[in-house]
Amino acid sequence: MYFKQGSPLFLLLLIFAISGPSMADHSWGKYKWKPSSIPFDLILGDNVNSDWDGYLVGVSTQWSVSSVLDTTVNPGSTDPMSCNPESGNVQVCNAAYGNTGWLGLAQIYGRGTSITAGIAKVNDTYFNTAYYNTLAWRGMVMCQEIAHTFGLDHQDETFDNVNLGTCMDYTDDPDGSIDDELSNVYPNQHDYDQLVSIYADSKGGKGGKDDGGCNPKSPKCNPASAPGNSAHGHAQWGRLVSGHGGVETYEKDLGNGVKLITHVIWTLEHANNHY
Repeated sequence: MYFKQGSPLFLLLLIFAISGPSMADHSWGKYKWKPSSIPFDLILGDNVNSDWDGYLVGVSTQWSVSSVLDTTVNPGSTDPMSCNPESGNVQVCNAAYGNTGWLGLAQIYGRGTSITAGIAKVNDTYFNTAYYNTLAWRGMVMCQEIAHTFGLDHQDETFDNVNLGTCMDYTDDPDGSIDDELSNVYPNQHDYDQLVSIYADSKGGKGGKDDGGCNPKSPKCNPASAPGNSAHGHAQWGRLVSGHGGVETYEKDLGNGVKLITHVIWTLEHANNHY
């Protein structure tokens, strides 16, 4: 896919890539943390190995450019294979989760629209293969899954159209090298603007009981401890509420008004088989 510089179509695509996303909204429903002040600090628990440490630190730095959010990488608190949540932060994990079909997933816990804990996982079963074991694929998926735990959704979910230049754009060409396009490895300005839109009017709050929060270590909030759940598959996620094979969102009612929301990014092989 190549368009000559200066051509009307090239200019149209360039204008869209620069200014088009700013007209869109890509918050994940109304899900958000309830911070006591802005900017707020969010801990990313490091449960990843040395192959992923640099990506996690890089993603934390990139998202901390936001005027409303600062992230800090601290030692994690969970076994990467189980990747259990901890109240008040995001636990980030990598492991060979098997031939599940997904590259990465993000999960948020809470009651109503209040996020009280988050999880981001990347699946080494695929990232250890030649196709996905690249700087661009690793960077994009890590960037995107962590961003979902802030309350951000995708800017675009069609994998074979023009890149928008953000990790929140699902693509089959994350570094843009195949079709001479923008790289989709990092956040772009609209991602930062969207975070401001989500959090700038936050009045603060202590979280927990008053705003409908939930301790995810309790069996009522933690699917890993709920009976009948598999470790890494659809049974854990509940019902499909949106998506089309490439990216999908699931919702599970954990009782007492508490829900688990799961956002999944599938491999291209899975996407091609389900479109």
